[in-house]
Amino acid sequence: MPATFLGHGSPMNALERNRFTEAWRAFGASVPRPRAILAVSAHWYTNVLAVTAMPRPRTIHDFFGFPQALFDVQYPAPGLPELVEEVAELAKPDRVGADIDSWGIDHGTWSVLVHAFPEADIPVVQLSIDTRKPIDWHLALGAKLAALRERGVLVVGSGNVVHNLRAIDWKQPDGAFDWSRRFDEAARERMLERPHEVASLVSHPDFRMAVPTPDHFLPLLYIAGLAAASERPAKVLVDGYAYGSLSMTSYTLDGRCPESSGSGEGAAPIETRMPPEDANV
Repeated sequence: MPATFLGHGSPMNALERNRFTEAWRAFGASVPRPRAILAVSAHWYTNVLAVTAMPRPRTIHDFFGFPQALFDVQYPAPGLPELVEEVAELAKPDRVGADIDSWGIDHGTWSVLVHAFPEADIPVVQLSIDTRKPIDWHLALGAKLAALRERGVLVVGSGNVVHNLRAIDWKQPDGAFDWSRRFDEAARERMLERPHEVASLVSHPDFRMAVPTPDHFLPLLYIAGLAAASERPAKVLVDGYAYGSLSMTSYTLDGRCPESSGSGEGAAPIETRMPPEDANV
């Protein structure tokens, strides 16, 4: 079963049709039907390692300031509570908690799955990002999860390689600052050639600007770990930039990279009523 990292950008991409969402749709249509999807989203960033274990996870609208149409979106995919035990066994000696009521499917997950798997009929389980752990630990956990792919589980990471909301330039809807481009290209080099070295990006001179907080960057580590465990690199699914300081680059491991049928338009616009430092994208 393939694995993928999707640069999700603005929640508005859930409603838009652009070259990024078209690539996600093409990816979903090209892969074998998964038994389940295990999603590592930037938006479940907490001080515990847990897996959602409810049979019917709720759709979480964890943002503000967007149009009502976005709050009306529901992604009623079922859960798969028994997957908790499989993840817990692979994660040893780390302990994995079973979340039965506090989380669900957040917008980092559903904003991409509404395109990749619009029928919402494949079980979705989320794995939290444990804030207490160092970056190498996340890479190693990704590698441990490799066995899930052999059991029909599609592992999805959702975040952004470059995600600096305070540096957003509204005049560059499809542009990138030089530091954003340099860091994104350094990440690409490692993902395509040496995925086991992705954690070394913390030493890149542009890391602090590209990754002011680690939440959107860490999901990439899980796909890099899977690639390292598979002893082969990932491929670029789609790439591009938004507002100077966001990278929309997406990667796939063992999945076909179909040509996008999109219009060539860039990422969905971020709601301009939201100040960049407060925007939750």
